[in-house]
Amino acid sequence: MKILDTVALLSDIPEHHLIKGQVGTIVEQLDDNAYEVEFIDAKTGETLSIETLGEKDLMVLHFELEKA
Repeated sequence: MKILDTVALLSDIPEHHLIKGQVGTIVEQLDDNAYEVEFIDAKTGETLSIETLGEKDLMVLHFELEKA
């Protein structure tokens, strides 16, 4: 995972009103396994939340075909 990757949550974070599958963008890499992820409102562009999450909490989304 790297800065500006588009990611999805693998589980709910109810205390921040984020649900499994919510899409965000990595905006900072804090260490080898911790990232700041920004979640925005798709309609307004307003930031909903910025959370510090680990790789186990996220899945990178791929928009182009890549070889496995």
